[in-house]
Amino acid sequence: MGENKLIKAYDDLMGHLYEALDDTLHTVAEALDIAKEKTAALGGHTQEEINRIADYVMRDVENVAASPKLEDENNSISEWLKFDIDLIENFALDAFMDIADKTKVKLAALEMEAKQYHPYKSGDVTSPGTFTCDACGKHIAFKSTSIIPECPECKGTAFTRC
Repeated sequence: MGENKLIKAYDDLMGHLYEALDDTLHTVAEALDIAKEKTAALGGHTQEEINRIADYVMRDVENVAASPKLEDENNSISEWLKFDIDLIENFALDAFMDIADKTKVKLAALEMEAKQYHPYKSGDVTSPGTFTCDACGKHIAFKSTSIIPECPECKGTAFTRC
């Protein structure tokens, strides 16, 4: 699957997840299944690709839902991204933050803590934000849904969201 198809699939799946979570009867897992089915119905992706994209979306959602930086509303989104939110391009930030809020509420209602986010690796699709190379500490900022490259400094492949 080409990079543009992966990025579009991420954004499509996130949009479907947002719609499915609008129904308060759905758990996050049920909403994710609905979103995966709707994304699959659009065609052009294997089930394996859709599952991989769903993992990327939930990794990002769980990361923001568990972020202590978002407890305080003052510039919290910008602090989480590590850049001004006005720089974000073509990303449904309000929908993403709403999914994260609902995920946080649903996780709390189940008395669960959001699991530690999965590691970020080159080749993964991710939402906007700033990442640090685990090997050399170089920062890389993404202002739209992107494919994580190798570190331009040291060719490292593992990253941590700042």
